[in-house]
Amino acid sequence: MIKRCLLVFLLSFFALVANACAGKCSVQVKGSDTMVNLGQAWAEKYMEENPAEFVAVTGGGSGTGFSSLISGTCSIAMSSRDIKQKEIDLAKQKGRNPYEIKAALDGLAVIVNPKNPVGKLTLDQLARIFSGKVSNWKEVGGEDAQIVILSREVNSGTHVYFKEHVLRNNDPNSKEEFAPGALLLSSSQAIADEVAGNKAAIGYYGMGYVSLKQKAVSVARDEKSEYVLPTIDNVISGKYPISRPLFLYTNGEPQGEIKKFVDFTLSKEGQEIVLKTDFVPVK
Repeated sequence: MIKRCLLVFLLSFFALVANACAGKCSVQVKGSDTMVNLGQAWAEKYMEENPAEFVAVTGGGSGTGFSSLISGTCSIAMSSRDIKQKEIDLAKQKGRNPYEIKAALDGLAVIVNPKNPVGKLTLDQLARIFSGKVSNWKEVGGEDAQIVILSREVNSGTHVYFKEHVLRNNDPNSKEEFAPGALLLSSSQAIADEVAGNKAAIGYYGMGYVSLKQKAVSVARDEKSEYVLPTIDNVISGKYPISRPLFLYTNGEPQGEIKKFVDFTLSKEGQEIVLKTDFVPVK
C-alpha cells in the first residue's frame, strides 16, 4: 500500500513538472560557435522580456546546427555559412524544409600574437600560409620562425567559409586544402587562447572574438589594394575582403514562439545586441 501511494505521488509529481515545462515555451537554438555568444545575448534579453518563455542556445558548429535541425532536435540552427545542397536534400528526405534568415554580418578576422611584427597580409599570402606553401614568418616580413597554423574543425562554418573564400579564392574547381600540419581546434575561443600564448601562431575567427590578447591583421585583396582591418564600418562598406552573412535556419517559415524569437533578433533591439557583441547589423 505504501509503495502504491509512493508510486502515485511520484507520477503526480512528474506530471506536474511536465505540465509546468509545457506551459513554458521552449526554443532550442544550436549551431555556429561564431554566433553562440550573440545567440546567448539574444536569448537572455528575450527571456528577460518574456519570462514565460525559455530559449536554450548551444554551439557545436554550423554543421552540427544543420544536423540538429534536420533531425528535429533543435528549433533554430545558427550558421556562419550557407546551407549545402546535400543538407537541403537530406532535410527534404526527412520531411523538413530549411528556411533561411539573414540575422547579422561578420568580418572574419585573421589574428596573430601582439608580439608578432607582421601586421598586414594579402589574400594570396593568407592562402599560401594556411595551405602550407609559406611556412616561415620571414617569408612574409616577420621573424625567422616556423608558422603555427590554427584552424577551426571541419564541421565549422567558419572553417568552410575561410577555405572557400581564402584558400580557394572563390574558385569552385579548386581543391586547395589546409596544410596537413594545421591544428584543428574546437572553438573560436580555443584559437584565441592559443594565439594569445604563442608568438608564432596564426588563426582566424569572427571579429567579435578579438581582444587585446590577439592582434587582427590588416588584409588586402592584392598587393595593389588597400590593407583593411576587420571593423564594423569596413564590413558595412564592403572594404574588408573577408566578410560574410550570419544566418538563422528554421524548419519552414517560422511560426509561434520560434517566429516570436526570430522577430526579436531582427528587431531594433535585437540588432542593437548584434552591434554590442561586435557584429554588424543587417538592419
